[in-house]
Amino acid sequence: MEIRQLNYFIAVAEERHFGRAARRLHMAQPPLSQQIRQLEDQLGVQLLNRTTRRVDLTAAGQLLLDRGRQIVNDVETLRADVYQVGKGATGVLRVGFSGSATYGVMPRIARLTKQVLPGLSLALNGEMLTPSMEAGLRNGTLDAALLRPPVASEEIDYRVVTQEPLVVALPSFSALAVDRPVAMHELQDQDFIAYSPESVLNRITSDLCRQAGFQPRITQVVGETSTMLAFVAAGGGVAVMPSSVRAFQLDGVAYREIDNVPPVELAVAWLRGQRSALLQNFLDIVATATADSSAPAGTPAPADERPLPS
Repeated sequence: MEIRQLNYFIAVAEERHFGRAARRLHMAQPPLSQQIRQLEDQLGVQLLNRTTRRVDLTAAGQLLLDRGRQIVNDVETLRADVYQVGKGATGVLRVGFSGSATYGVMPRIARLTKQVLPGLSLALNGEMLTPSMEAGLRNGTLDAALLRPPVASEEIDYRVVTQEPLVVALPSFSALAVDRPVAMHELQDQDFIAYSPESVLNRITSDLCRQAGFQPRITQVVGETSTMLAFVAAGGGVAVMPSSVRAFQLDGVAYREIDNVPPVELAVAWLRGQRSALLQNFLDIVATATADSSAPAGTPAPADERPLPS
């Protein structure tokens, strides 16, 4: 029994008339009658009681109508679901992201995903360091990541999506918490709160301090951005962070721009060779969500930018 034959039978059973059923199916009546006869022969039972005026269902025909409607509906639903998955419009995408991205691009990405692709569910893993996200992409526990370049593994492709100025988070009572930018050399006598040594931001902070002529005095190492800011508010030290953390307002913390330091990059990354429609749709959403916060129009692409999958 084929789905086509089942649709023919349902039309006849619902119309109780071969002529009306044939018109509904946009076909001639003789081929329709022949298809129903073939179906009865295949099943070995009579499905319809035919008279010159009408068609009635046998008990077997009624059962086939009831079950057949559900089968046809299930097939149509399956067809639609398969199409949506194939087009990347539905499914689950596992995404890792850095702690500072929590306060910047991730809320916009999550909102836009819900608006554009409500069938796409993001399984979010936050407060991750770049090395951990690289490992997740390689071992298959992550499908995409919002991380801070550089990326060490050649197995991973990425594209820079935003560039952010760096700021220093200071205790609000600090003498440096005045209404002006801060120079790196002014931080040489401060205690620093930092991410772990594997963090890209940790390395950037250490490099900036050395370029300013001093070695940072790191007194506290933390794993989460919110914890770092809590230590700053308590007077435990200062922290160099991307400007997007300004969205996290905490009593006792003041943010000040840092003079003459390059911006820090945020990139979307994926495992090289991955070509799923789900991933491509997510990358498109990231591009849209970060368009207003990326480098100005006309800015050359970074030399290490790798192409999006096609």
